[in-house]
Amino acid sequence: MQGGAGQGRFISFEGGEGAGKSTQCRRLKDALASAGIEALLTREPGGSPKAEEIRRLLLSGAVKPFGQSAEAMMFSAARIDHLDNTIRPALAAGIWVICDRFADSTRAYQGARDEVETGFIDALERVAVGQTRPDLTLILDIAPEQGLRRAADRAGAGSAPDRFEQESLAFHRLVRNRFLDIAAREPVRCAVIDATLSPEAVAERVWSTVKVRLFSAGTAPHRGRRMAQPQVRNG
Repeated sequence: MQGGAGQGRFISFEGGEGAGKSTQCRRLKDALASAGIEALLTREPGGSPKAEEIRRLLLSGAVKPFGQSAEAMMFSAARIDHLDNTIRPALAAGIWVICDRFADSTRAYQGARDEVETGFIDALERVAVGQTRPDLTLILDIAPEQGLRRAADRAGAGSAPDRFEQESLAFHRLVRNRFLDIAAREPVRCAVIDATLSPEAVAERVWSTVKVRLFSAGTAPHRGRRMAQPQVRNG
């Protein structure tokens, strides 16, 4: 992401269903706070009032009958509002942004079955995202079988799966492969974390990766003192 000296850092979490993204986003926010860094926690789709309205449409399955291209366009519309009203203002104010899913999810989910041309997704990303790309993307990797079980357990009995949780196991395998392909193509931006480990172990690996990739000797909150360790809590 392009920005000046006072610019915040932009971190996205990606991965399949049940990978633990939301939990790790919260843990990273706590770890950054312990290190004296203000961070904003947000999500996609959503993260701003208009984008949250689009989220409800997408996850309910209301857009699915219009096809994968229409879904990709709706995700991009939500992303534009999210960037304009939440992410970019925070970064400009020097606040770090932690986002639970971002543009890579559109590539992985809407591009999983090759029903949407890569060039079309590229064009949507250029319009919606522009230069505001994550400084670091943490891909939490887990086998779809295990991830879907986790997601079902988390939702509890009687809860209906959302639009994407309803997809076939074969679809979720394609999504996982898409995420791993993205990581292989962009190793400087992306890091793959084994999400089958305990939440505490995942949090430690996330924090270690953030320190190595994003902190430097000139990072203001850490100049001249030892960096705080992440807060690791059960649950």
